[in-house]
Amino acid sequence: MIDIHFLGHAAFQLDFDGVKLLIDPFLEGNPFSPITKDKVEADYILVTHGHGDHIGDTVEIAKRTGAQVISNAEICDWLEGQGVKTHAQHLGGGHQYPFGYVKLTDALHGSSLPDGSYGGNPAGFLITTKDGKRLYFAGDTGLFGDMRLIGEEGLDFAALPIGDNYTMGPDDALRAVKLLNPCVVMPMHYDTFDVIRQDAEAWAKRVAAETSAQVALLKPGDHYSL
Repeated sequence: MIDIHFLGHAAFQLDFDGVKLLIDPFLEGNPFSPITKDKVEADYILVTHGHGDHIGDTVEIAKRTGAQVISNAEICDWLEGQGVKTHAQHLGGGHQYPFGYVKLTDALHGSSLPDGSYGGNPAGFLITTKDGKRLYFAGDTGLFGDMRLIGEEGLDFAALPIGDNYTMGPDDALRAVKLLNPCVVMPMHYDTFDVIRQDAEAWAKRVAAETSAQVALLKPGDHYSL
């Protein structure tokens, strides 16, 4: 069983096989985070891109917990310079970790780092656990046709942004569900700021009516068992 703990915005903690993964740990400054950076635990931290609302509190958490950060090469170089343990990958590349296989997927977005330096290409994460479950965390992205390729081998879970303005909005996120065809889909990256406020319940009804995906509509702090 995989415990998926939604930490608000695009931040998640996954707990399975005795390992804790953090994804995009934006906790301080996240008005909906149910946990603080000095309390959260992690063995690995996955960072989709360098924007402050995604790389978030990675440095502080990694230094406190000893977690290894998985991200693109540019972000990992920047983190290494701050004394953080990393494993660098790049788009289309995968690596086998003790908990499973992680592949970086395309994402249509930007990726400057908090100090303004170059953050490389943004990415999504396709995680395949040791028992074969496949989870896709899209990160910040617009809709792109090759999402169909990401879904071709089957997806048990997908987390997609629906906030619009900076990422896909509800219409394109619905189209993404149709391309990915996941068993379970969860909306993220909405309501944190006024400019990305959305009616997630209305979106969930559209997904239920037009696709076969089950919608996991989680509030920050909620858990979902996969």
